[in-house]
Order: sequence, then structure tokens, then C-alpha cells
Amino acid sequence: MKRILDCHASDFRKMTKEELLQAIAGSEGRTIACETIGAVMPMLGDVTNAEFAAAMGADLLLLNMFDVKKPAIAGLPETEPENVILKLKELTGRPIGINLEPVEQGAAVDSPEENMWAMTEGRKATLENARAAADMGVSFILLTGNPGNGVSNAAIVETLSLYKKELGKRIILAAGKMHASGILSEAAEKILTREDIAAFREAGADVILMPAPGTVPGITMEYVRNLVGYAHSLGCLAMTSIGTSQEGADVETIRRIALMSKMAGTDIHHLGDSGYTGMALPENIQAYSIAVRGIRHTYRRMADSICR
Repeated sequence: MKRILDCHASDFRKMTKEELLQAIAGSEGRTIACETIGAVMPMLGDVTNAEFAAAMGADLLLLNMFDVKKPAIAGLPETEPENVILKLKELTGRPIGINLEPVEQGAAVDSPEENMWAMTEGRKATLENARAAADMGVSFILLTGNPGNGVSNAAIVETLSLYKKELGKRIILAAGKMHASGILSEAAEKILTREDIAAFREAGADVILMPAPGTVPGITMEYVRNLVGYAHSLGCLAMTSIGTSQEGADVETIRRIALMSKMAGTDIHHLGDSGYTGMALPENIQAYSIAVRGIRHTYRRMADSICR
């Protein structure tokens, strides 16, 4: 088994779901996942945000606001819609995942004028959309919610159960919330509990996502460490997430969050997509990576050719 630290693009291309999970676990808290938005102008104009994040050291790429009914990524060379994910994999040499959102009826703010994250049909966590994403070549699906979209933990559990039966052998299923996602009764320390983790695992989650320490009020390192330990005891990997725009904070803050997340025991370090809008600040991706795995592994990931 290869650690993700040692993998090349050719390794990722042939990995099964279980092999990728083992590669992440074997890297002992040194896996970086970067979330990007393809629906906005890329920071580099004609180079996708996903390519930029990969170049700064990301091991895994997560697409937010990706509409499977209207698949498009700004900055990508002209590509047939059904081949957008495969093309991005080819250009980055990385496993690609997408967010799908199990929204509760009537809980979301649907007006783009009031909510820039307003829901579209191709981003809803339906079984039809998940099947389409898997057919496009995604390596993992994350069930979570953007701000104001009304995603509850109960809705995540219900959706996971459907996905496990239909897609559980094909792709990694991750689940959790980075913030309240429009459900104020699930804010702060109620964003994720041990009971939620148990329900997610029972329903089919391979990876549990939770806020990184210091990113949401009440979410301390000790609190996250307890949740991570419990997720591990159930056989899940853990992903700590910066989903509160702090991916655009100063480098010192990023390093502190990185080390607290490492001390909490996380397997995957997630950086969100709102440095400005579209991806974390590139210098923060690099600084985070160096903090949790040092110069050698960071520069190796940055320099490793997609032709290897």
C-alpha cells in the first residue's frame, strides 16, 4: 500500500475506493484537500482554480457548486460536458470530489440576490445526481451544505443510506458540516455530535467531516479531538474543515488551525474556497501543507509531474 504522500498521478488513476482510503490513512494526518469553485472566474484567468490548488500542494480536490446537470468549470479547455471531471483529473493528476447538498424543503434561501450559494437542481443530493457524478468519474461525494441552504444532519443520514446501497462500492462517501448551513438549531457545538457521527457511519459514511478547531464558535481542539477519536473508533476517517472564510486569513492563523487539527488527530485537512471567492489563498495552501508535513513533502507534491 502506498501512502498518499508517495502517490503519483498514475497511482491515483488506478486506485480503487479502498486503496485511496488506505493511502490517506497511511499518511497519518498529512493529506491536504482543497475546495474550489468552478462557477466563478478563476484567480489566474485561463487556468482553473483546481489546477492552481493542485500546484500549491493539494492532494485531493473538492468542487463546490458543481452542477451535474450543467457541468462546467471556468478556465477548463473546451470539453464535452460529460467529460469535464475526467478532463480535470487529466490536467491535475488528482482525485476529484464534489459537494452535493441534502437540503430540507423550505429551509434554503433560493434567491441568488439574497444568497450567492442559492441552490440549483444539479447540486441537490438526489440519487440521480449522485449516479451522474459517479458516471462522470468523481472519486468521492461530500454531503454537506453551503451557507443558508438548510442542510440538516437528519437529511444527511437519509441521503447517505440511499447512496450506500447504490454507490457505496464505487466511490468514497463523506458527510458532515463545516458550519450550521442555515440550521440554527445545529450551530456551534451542535453542528456535529457523537450521535451524528454514529448515525452517519451506520448510514454508510467512509469519512466524517467536521469544523476545524477555531473556525466555528465553541469548536475547540479538545472538542474536535473527541469527535475524531470517536469517528476512528467506528472505522471512519476524519476530515477537519475550514469553511468559514479563514482560508483567506493571515498565514499565522492558518498555521495555528493546521497544528490544532493535527493535534486533534484528523486524517484529512480541508481548506475552503473563499480566500477571495473560488479557492483558498495559494500562500495559505502552501503554509498549511508545510505546517502539517514539512517542506519535503510539500514541495514534492507541488513538483510531481502529472505525467508520472
